[in-house]
Amino acid sequence: MPGWYLLVVGVHILAATVWIGSMVFLGVAVVPVLREPDLASVRTTLLHRLGVRFRWIGWGLLGVLIATGVLMLGMRGYTWAHLWDGTLWAGPWGRTLAWKLGFVGLVLVVTAVHDFYLGPRTTRLLESDDASAETVRRAASYLGRLTTLLSLIILVLAVILVRGGL
Repeated sequence: MPGWYLLVVGVHILAATVWIGSMVFLGVAVVPVLREPDLASVRTTLLHRLGVRFRWIGWGLLGVLIATGVLMLGMRGYTWAHLWDGTLWAGPWGRTLAWKLGFVGLVLVVTAVHDFYLGPRTTRLLESDDASAETVRRAASYLGRLTTLLSLIILVLAVILVRGGL
């Protein structure tokens, strides 16, 4: 069992690394480059294509993170009964896990709004030169930043879960 557990943990960490790393790379490298004046004519198209391309990778990563998280709990001896009877949430470890899963839920909601509503709406408005495009673009940008922040909080909570500290 320890070998399988380490494999699942490794996949979980790899998925988290790609998820967070991609968002950080987008925010600190891609978006600043696209703000350069000579790229204005391709900015909307390129950002839209990158977003659509990463959307499915990102949701795949989130699926892997959820699946491996459930597997790790099972490998630690927790069952669905522990979830429902409150045993899973008992003590500092359980409360930290509850906070982590709450933030995971927020990431899922914020990412869905960004990916399936605001992102596509921003692209449509920018392509049609609609006056409200900048407001919607700014909201989509803030949601992207919020997702990154929430993901970093989840990372800190994950470290606390395995290393202790609360």
